[in-house]
Amino acid sequence: MKMDAAATGDLRLRLVAAFVLIACLSQLHRLPVAVAALAVVVLAVAWSRPPAKLWRRLLHVEGFLLLLFATLPFTLPGHPLFSLGPLTASVEGVARAALIAAKVSASVLVLVGLLGAVEPAGLGGALRGLYVPETLVRLFVLTARYLGLISDEGRRLLEAMRVRGFRPGSNRHSWRSYGHLVGMLLVRALARAQRVEEAMLCRGYEGRFPRLALPPPTRRDWAGVTAVLAFGLALTLADRL
Repeated sequence: MKMDAAATGDLRLRLVAAFVLIACLSQLHRLPVAVAALAVVVLAVAWSRPPAKLWRRLLHVEGFLLLLFATLPFTLPGHPLFSLGPLTASVEGVARAALIAAKVSASVLVLVGLLGAVEPAGLGGALRGLYVPETLVRLFVLTARYLGLISDEGRRLLEAMRVRGFRPGSNRHSWRSYGHLVGMLLVRALARAQRVEEAMLCRGYEGRFPRLALPPPTRRDWAGVTAVLAFGLALTLADRL
């Protein structure tokens, strides 16, 4: 299973393969199988040599997963492993946290390897090719497209506040300033949305995106998705043994 080979194939099949493989990963119950799946996915993604920014996405996810290891071992009953004051960590809790972390990390890497370099418009076209409802596709594409623009607008407003001497703190002035920031961001987002809608109407938009004619999948595309699906089936069988 080589991620870069799959990444050059039919996007519709890559979406199906990613969905099925993540579904298989989510149903794993044995830690050794989950760790083996994570190792295989890491090697496949590393072989494809993705951009560094794609690896940084995984680091953000791992930051949240650290919360599992900070809470789950102390809340799940079982054989004691170690104690921190009145709190006792269980072996079962650590194993459950490791299982969840392995499955989540592998799932994120599957998305990175198969869909990480795809533009939102391309994903929208593939979703329409899979007969996903037009409303959902339009909502996804526009949200993905303008989320970055709104984030940039928020950074510019925050920089303007800092230039004017704003220093954040835990006081009424800071919270009121953040409230004004959120309100101004919503106002600017609404104004930008209205301008975008007017521009789309001027270009003949009638409430539906044009449905692109996608070429049929090649034999290489089918071979790639078959390899991914076989890997997911092998994981499921190994987990049930």
